[in-house]
Amino acid sequence: MVKHLFTLIWNKKKQNFLLMLEILVSFLVMFAVFTLTVNDYQRYKKPMGFDYEDVWVINYSNSFQTGNKDSLIRYYETLRQLLKGLPSVKDMSFISENVPFSQTTDGDGVNYNKNEVQVEAFQVEDSYRNTLGIKMAEGRWFDSQDAVSKNKPVVINTTLKEKLFGAESAIGKDIGFSYNTKIKNTVIGVVQDAKVKGDYSLVSPATYTKIDTDAFNRLGNILIKVSPNADAAFEGLLYKVLANYMKNADVEIEHLANKRVSINNFTLIPMIVLLLVGGFLIINVALGLFGVLWYNINKRKGEIGLRRAIGASGAAVSGQLVSEALIIASLSLAAGTFFAVQFPLLNVFDLPPNVYFLAILFSIIFIYLLVLICSLYPGRQAAAIYPAVALHED
Repeated sequence: MVKHLFTLIWNKKKQNFLLMLEILVSFLVMFAVFTLTVNDYQRYKKPMGFDYEDVWVINYSNSFQTGNKDSLIRYYETLRQLLKGLPSVKDMSFISENVPFSQTTDGDGVNYNKNEVQVEAFQVEDSYRNTLGIKMAEGRWFDSQDAVSKNKPVVINTTLKEKLFGAESAIGKDIGFSYNTKIKNTVIGVVQDAKVKGDYSLVSPATYTKIDTDAFNRLGNILIKVSPNADAAFEGLLYKVLANYMKNADVEIEHLANKRVSINNFTLIPMIVLLLVGGFLIINVALGLFGVLWYNINKRKGEIGLRRAIGASGAAVSGQLVSEALIIASLSLAAGTFFAVQFPLLNVFDLPPNVYFLAILFSIIFIYLLVLICSLYPGRQAAAIYPAVALHED
């Protein structure tokens, strides 16, 4: 029976080749869609790694400028006390410009035993961990004892720890930054990975270093943890306090929850575009497959009538047409799978291999379901043909 089906397919190889090509292209498009979807889902289901609810960002520019270090420290310490004295403010931390859910990054290179890794470098304060609810995986966070430490303390995330030290403990190890190789930086702690670029982002290797007091001239962002009942009235009060104190500064207040939605939407745009393209292509393939099978029924009424006349059941006739479509799909999927398997083998795009294999599996299932659905109705129509009517028309 299988040999007979292959013979029928080969006899119409030109017509079937175009159908196979359509199914092959559809498989490759669905493979791309499912690869992106599976990868984003696996990233999404990982823990966020920090608390963004009830955390606001204060962005400011043209702030107090002075060459006197003591005046600079007093200015920002006074600002700190003003903010912490406000109702609903639980904690706050000055931070470098790469605040969570922003498009801004601050990259650097970190090396250990000639192994260099590109990292996202955060400059933070001791209160940063409490403000965002960062969780420690190993060691400790910054505290007052770091002011007298011989080497500059640094905290790294889990991803960087695995890249640099593998299964070894990172605590007490000295690492170097590319921007200044003369300074020794001792790892004092490892924090859990934080998806600071959104739910669907890849967690990058990251380092956290304490802000130097003379760096306040270069800063322009403050994170504040507020109470859940903080409303628009409190936001207005906060803005008024900042505007009165930082008279020459341009002040803007943002909510991390809103920034998270914005950056997630930005990440989802390529997926939505690819889904639309894939959906349009699948609709065209489905219509083409349905049309080809319908055309085959009309062209093969004599053959179908003869089979019915010699005793073939309607189910057998319907099964033949469905089986032909599934065999054509299988040939296309075999070719498509060969190309798709090259992605994990060659480590294209540096994605986990299981993402590609799941995408291949889902794409195969989807194409088979599509072909099956498109061939069932024409198969039923073929089964309903009466032998006498078919032979008379032929």
